[in-house]
Amino acid sequence: MAETTDNSGRSSTRHLPLIVILCVAVIGAFTLRDFLSFETLRDNREALLAYRDAHFLGMVVAFVGAYILIVIFSLPGAAVFSMAGGFLFGLALGTVLNITSATIGAAIIFLAARAGLGESMSARLEASEGTIKKLKTALHENEIPVLFLLRLVPVVPFFAANLVPALVGVSFRNYLLTTAIGIIPGGIVFTWIGVGLGEVFDRGGTPDLSLLREPYVIGPIIGLCILAALPLVIRAVRGRKEI
Repeated sequence: MAETTDNSGRSSTRHLPLIVILCVAVIGAFTLRDFLSFETLRDNREALLAYRDAHFLGMVVAFVGAYILIVIFSLPGAAVFSMAGGFLFGLALGTVLNITSATIGAAIIFLAARAGLGESMSARLEASEGTIKKLKTALHENEIPVLFLLRLVPVVPFFAANLVPALVGVSFRNYLLTTAIGIIPGGIVFTWIGVGLGEVFDRGGTPDLSLLREPYVIGPIIGLCILAALPLVIRAVRGRKEI
């Protein structure tokens, strides 16, 4: 009886981080929807620049900490924050801070999801048979290409690319590697747009995100998607030939 109680307590504790993340994510989706916006950035522009100039290291720490929290709790405003990185720190440092923050946040939510649900779900998938078993085996045989695709394909939400790998039991090392590298193209683009935010605000305009659809921006990203998918295609063709 005592052992059952202990197991139940450990199970509840294991699920606590994921429960907290989900609760904060739901609350933040409603309360911060209009707060983390371009208007907020524009209205506080002078104060942010003044604080950056007076307390550069403090601004870096505050920016990275806030970005990590946004990623962990899937809060609205991640794109605005990425552009704010370019606005405050320039293209080179802004890109480094954006990618570092997003990777740390993604790693934390992966570990929370793995501890909460991933282990039990992975065990169930491992014990399953038929199509589900084949899909799980195929995923593990192609972990790195699939994880790269999750990061590179623009239509895959970032929070989904964080949670799904944890729930199906992929390698944390491969997840971390593909996250850190796979988000670089998008990170550069958003930071690049952010570098020009000051001029946009001076004109009284709003950021033009149509840049994301330009051929010289989306083209290389699509090319990287094709390269990431190439091993999957080759293995599929080889498998058919063997059959």
